[in-house]
Amino acid sequence: MSAPPLRLSVPEAAAGARLDAFLAARDPSRTRSAWKRIIEGGAIAIDGRPTTKAGFPLKSGMAIEVELPETGGAALTGEDIPIPVAFEDEHLAVIVKPAGLTVHPGHGRTHGTLVHALAGQGMALAPAGGTGRPGIVHRLDKDTSGLLLIAKTDAAHRALVGMFSRREIKKTYRALVWGRPHPAAGRIDETIGRSRRDPTRMTVRAPRGREATTIYRTEELLRGFTLLDVDLVTGRTHQIRVHFASLKHPVVGDTRYGGAPWRGMRDTERRRAIARFDRLGLHAAALAFVHPITGAAIALESPLPEEFAELLRALREPA
Repeated sequence: MSAPPLRLSVPEAAAGARLDAFLAARDPSRTRSAWKRIIEGGAIAIDGRPTTKAGFPLKSGMAIEVELPETGGAALTGEDIPIPVAFEDEHLAVIVKPAGLTVHPGHGRTHGTLVHALAGQGMALAPAGGTGRPGIVHRLDKDTSGLLLIAKTDAAHRALVGMFSRREIKKTYRALVWGRPHPAAGRIDETIGRSRRDPTRMTVRAPRGREATTIYRTEELLRGFTLLDVDLVTGRTHQIRVHFASLKHPVVGDTRYGGAPWRGMRDTERRRAIARFDRLGLHAAALAFVHPITGAAIALESPLPEEFAELLRALREPA
């Protein structure tokens, strides 16, 4: 059984893009490699003609039709992992993801994910998300905490994917970074793409990088650190982490892009506090959108989790 087809039109700005890259940008619930498998499986038609070429070059005005199998949700075994729910109705939910929890199965992980946790709570999850990803319309990194939208029906899933693509969902993060970004409030416009040296890492100004915009404001100055409010205009992989690392102000706890500068700190207590912080200093603190089915305005906030708040208290204490 298949879900109703997803229909997309190629805008002028996407002319020349690969089919798999375009679909990954429009639907952040799936990786580019996942879309490549879907395309090669024969689920895509362009202007009414089926294609199995992930690298198909797109032209402005092309009509893309996606037939996704209605599978995934029923095959999952629920697990007893408590997840706070910030908002829920029959169409969608907003949950508070803890740091350390992967959003969905993949890359060898077959259990212990957010999807398993939600299934264990008995939450309905939209099959349109696909095998292993029912209900997922966007993601947070494993070691990032905070608000995450979940689709409970296929209609909500399709609508939310479109809203993310049109940038109609506002996401605000709290980020703790090393040093003091200058200016204290600003905008980062740097393209982001995969590194040539290491395809598991993202980098600014990469070949075929995509536009990425991050807006930030200083919330609190600490000795050697800054707590920021960050708004994402775009939603590229690792966007906040990569943008601030490019400014030499990496996110605290980010060993992939920021190394471990805490090792050189002279203040023993502060150094220990940073060393104990086994997650990213990144929290999805606010989410605002218009409900795609009811039309109601939804605005939610999530306070910093205790381990994040505890680190801030330690950093505020005088040496």
